[in-house]
Amino acid sequence: MIALTIPKIRCEGCVASVEKAVASVDPAAVVKADIEARRVEVTTEADRQALLTALDVAGYPAEEA
Repeated sequence: MIALTIPKIRCEGCVASVEKAVASVDPAAVVKADIEARRVEVTTEADRQALLTALDVAGYPAEEA
């Protein structure tokens, strides 16, 4: 599991965009988001850096929580 802080997450639409970015790296990944905390937990076998890069390209730069 990879825990991330994504300051730009503000609504369900943002969560959907984050899920799409994660799925581009690992279609089987499971994303659990907490909008109020601006935190996302991703259960994935994907490379951590590939995940961070995909989120950055999607406009949702993330930091490890």
